[in-house]
Amino acid sequence: MGMTIAEKILAQHAGLKSVTPGQLVEARVDRVLANDITAPIAIKQFRDIGAKKVFDRQRIILVPDHFSPNKDIASAEQCRVLREFAQEQDITHYFEVGRMGIEHALLPEQGLVLPGEVIIGADSHTCTHGALGAFATGVGSTDVAAAMVTGQLWFKVPETIKIVYRGTLGPWVTGKDLILYTIGDIGVDGALYKAMEFAGDTVDALSMEARLTIANMAIEAGGKCGIFSPDEKTLAYVKQRTDEPFTPYSSDTDASYAGVQEYDVAGIEPQIAFPHSPANTRGVSTAGGISINQAVIGSCTNGRIEDLRLAAEVLKGRRVDRGVRLIIIPATQQIYRQAMQEGLFDIFLDAEAVISTPTCGPCLGGYMGILAKGETAIATTNRNFVGRMGHPESRVFLSNPAVAAASAVLGRIAAPGEL
Repeated sequence: MGMTIAEKILAQHAGLKSVTPGQLVEARVDRVLANDITAPIAIKQFRDIGAKKVFDRQRIILVPDHFSPNKDIASAEQCRVLREFAQEQDITHYFEVGRMGIEHALLPEQGLVLPGEVIIGADSHTCTHGALGAFATGVGSTDVAAAMVTGQLWFKVPETIKIVYRGTLGPWVTGKDLILYTIGDIGVDGALYKAMEFAGDTVDALSMEARLTIANMAIEAGGKCGIFSPDEKTLAYVKQRTDEPFTPYSSDTDASYAGVQEYDVAGIEPQIAFPHSPANTRGVSTAGGISINQAVIGSCTNGRIEDLRLAAEVLKGRRVDRGVRLIIIPATQQIYRQAMQEGLFDIFLDAEAVISTPTCGPCLGGYMGILAKGETAIATTNRNFVGRMGHPESRVFLSNPAVAAASAVLGRIAAPGEL
């Protein structure tokens, strides 16, 4: 019996010829990631067990992105812990303000994710990096501490479900809509502790940005990871960013899957996830008339240059409704610069939007756009749980960047085609 891509990567990193779902393995990790919320906990555990040195200073990645630039004294202390640990351990990949970005956009951009790697991060959306053919998953801060010391971690080999998309996307339909539609179909536990392997001719045509968006939200269906078999588009993306050697893997034709979900994308319109679940999805055509107070375009899900270009296409020559705050957050410094050079900032500013420095910010209710009681937002973020973006009596609707931009202009949830 053949193996899936996820099984192959874990087998190779565990030094085994093969693995099967449910098997416990101890595997070598290639990258260990943490941020300003989760790293301080891991660093405390690192010290509590008496560790003196990380296993490899070049394989630890620390990114202060959630409450950075520091929003208050508490967040300043958190970031100080990262900074001092990075200096003490001479961590190669510590990204200070001015060099940092939202971690799950920053790592692929900087060539710090390679096909065939095992990547762990003390952040649930570490699954983003599976878009490049890596086994990438979120873990707890204690696991990160152990991995920082040993360079290894135990895993239970997940079953794999295959998600196949076929056909051509309709107008304004993006990777965000595919994953929202899928989560709406299978539910927030539809892929519980499973690898979600994405395939099909629709996937072949998707940009790397769109694939990163899809992999990012695998966790919202309960997935252990989201993963794509590397193709020529993937390899070109990676080789532009690094000279490091890597070994890509693909699933065997006789690999065993726990299930296969197939979708004809021709019937999928832009999706809206209603409060308070990413699985509470409906087509945008059924969501009209809902007034909004705020729109957020950014996050590790949709803050890349393709996303900003899409928003600019909708906003060009238009202005945001007077009752709406539009906050645009480029995901990294490089994306910020590129958007500025392409003239996207002029479009955003003419539309009377606010442009933020790269930060997770409002996505987790941090800052840069907290909602008051009774307020409603549409956002390109990945979660809309109760109180996720502020007051527990606020509401967050999830969408793609084009829908968020159109909604900001019209003051209500709307499709771009309405403009």
